[in-house]
Amino acid sequence: MNWTSHEFVWLDWAILGVGLLGVIWAVWHSIVKDKKKQKGEDSSAYLFGKGEPWYVIGMAIFAANIGSEHLVGLAGTGAKDGVGMAHWEMQGWMILILGWLFVPFYQLLINKMGKIITMPDFLKFRYTQRTGSWLSIITLVAYVLTKVSVTAFTGGIFFEYLLGLNFWVGAIGLIAVTAIFTVFGGMKGVMTLSSIQTPILIIGSFLVLFLGLAALGGGSISEGWSTMMETARGMHEGFGINHMFHTDPGDPMYAEYPGYVVFLGASIIGFWYWCTDQHIVQRVLGQVPGEDNAVVMARARRGTIAAGFFKILPCFMFLIPGMIAAALAQKNINGFEMTDTDAAFALMVKHILPAGVKGIVTIGFVCALVASLAAFFNSCATLFTEDFYKPMKKGKSEAHYVLVGRIATVVVVLLGLIWMPVMMSLGSLYSYLQGIQSLLAPAMVAVFALGIFSKKITPKAGEWGLIGGFIVGMLRLVTNVITDTGKATMEGAFWENTAWFWQTNWLVFECWLLVFIIVLMVCVSFFTPAPSKAQVEAITFTSDFKKSIRESWGVWDIVGTLVVVGLCAAFYWYFW
Repeated sequence: MNWTSHEFVWLDWAILGVGLLGVIWAVWHSIVKDKKKQKGEDSSAYLFGKGEPWYVIGMAIFAANIGSEHLVGLAGTGAKDGVGMAHWEMQGWMILILGWLFVPFYQLLINKMGKIITMPDFLKFRYTQRTGSWLSIITLVAYVLTKVSVTAFTGGIFFEYLLGLNFWVGAIGLIAVTAIFTVFGGMKGVMTLSSIQTPILIIGSFLVLFLGLAALGGGSISEGWSTMMETARGMHEGFGINHMFHTDPGDPMYAEYPGYVVFLGASIIGFWYWCTDQHIVQRVLGQVPGEDNAVVMARARRGTIAAGFFKILPCFMFLIPGMIAAALAQKNINGFEMTDTDAAFALMVKHILPAGVKGIVTIGFVCALVASLAAFFNSCATLFTEDFYKPMKKGKSEAHYVLVGRIATVVVVLLGLIWMPVMMSLGSLYSYLQGIQSLLAPAMVAVFALGIFSKKITPKAGEWGLIGGFIVGMLRLVTNVITDTGKATMEGAFWENTAWFWQTNWLVFECWLLVFIIVLMVCVSFFTPAPSKAQVEAITFTSDFKKSIRESWGVWDIVGTLVVVGLCAAFYWYFW
């Protein structure tokens, strides 16, 4: 047998098959054990989980973030543009804000409402019923149009390059398997799968990294790194792809990522994603009934610290292997060829890893795809069941609510499949995804941040901010579709006078949209009724709650936090 084969051999297929069967058994065993412990179905456990250990929470947050857009998109971006996109990945520091700042506020509202909350619950309580309902609608639409469709689409590409499967077989197969898994596994299944796939994914990706550097350096990892950086410095007309900030207007990347604005834009999206997005926050809200506040917050915070460490890894797991692939292809080492940068990571797995190891590593990749997509499905089921169905159909059994959540998952699957062909016709997938996020994030950031930090922002201001910001963002999206994100021109006096709206760089537009929404909310607050006493109390810590917060952290929480921040800063310093 050829141990250095650049294709999947029988040993890889055998290991992949046996490994996936083992994963299925482990998840099934965990679910059965959990149901016996609960003595039946529990919609809260199905949707949120029940007080998982901090390290499982950390792995679940990491796994929920890692999907096929990383295996395909991030590695492909690394091969094409280097570390310019690392701003969106080097955000371990942003996850810390969720654990240290937002979790105490979410826990405070959980205590007041007497149940686990969704993000729309928070806005309903702090602002108005309509505000929370609009968040549910916006989130569900975003999941269907971006998360589910993008993950399935890029998963199809990954399976096509790595396993030789037909694109549609891979994409639809991934959705079908994930839908079945989510329907029967719920949050417990997602948590268990996350704890299985995370170590496999990390170890496998670092094997690709180190073996790829060794191949590039003729057996020397340090030589390989030097060769990769030398190649990166010579790309993009000599401006290089080895740095994160592109401040020279002559740089080919300046038009897309102008100077230091890229950091602000990435931070706005990161704030929304890590601190307010349902499918991330959902991983830290699970708890055992009657559990002490300090214990709940300590577990959640340590989970986010663990996730902060994990979040530093994707640049080394996917982006830098993409840069290695570009260097290998440019130097044509060992016959390595790459005609499509989206194939970068799959080609690295096929060419770099020895027989047998390919199968083991692919198990982690398949689990990562399923876990990430399942997290979106589960969040959609949660939003629909908790925010729409339960208020309309009160008093039903827990088994009934679980069934409704499962039906909602199936509907999301069908909508995602229907949207995929439309999405594929809209041009660059990665640009499309970034554009959607940049238009949704400012409204979320403004409404959540002002809702927590200001007691004077009125309920109607939150409603106006969320709905107004969403409408402006969707208008910009329509012009993006018409003008190919500002590349084409539109004739007529009206379009010429409004060129600033549809031609402004997407990151600059995102920053100004955030400023506009904040100003709008402040102005509306001057002319609308102040928040009620209950709404103000929802963001006011009592002396007992402050004591619980202080008791929830210790010296190791501070040390871990500082190390995460230091590692992020070191990466920025090296690739500045």
